Amino acid sequence: MASLWTFILIGSVIYFFWLNRKVAEAANAHAKRQSEQLQVQLMSVACTKRRFGLLKSGKPGIKSEFTFEFSSDGENAYQGVLFMENEMLQSVLVPPHKI
Repeated sequence: MASLWTFILIGSVIYFFWLNRKVAEAANAHAKRQSEQLQVQLMSVACTKRRFGLLKSGKPGIKSEFTFEFSSDGENAYQGVLFMENEMLQSVLVPPHKI
């Protein structure tokens, strides 16, 4: 019985690691798409908040906030925020920036 719980624990750790990587890759793709729409240079993407909870669909999942840093003129850097539920982008907060 102890080995069964060990396999379940190891399997769940591997699953959540895989799910976190999948969410991070989706956030990177969303940040690239957002920077292309804004016609700015994407500098970095970082996870600032990640938690488990109920999504808008009522299912359990990961709610995340990713900060992406971008530059519009090569000198100044700005930080936008991506709000995500699993791999789905819920909203984007982009600060005022030079064009």
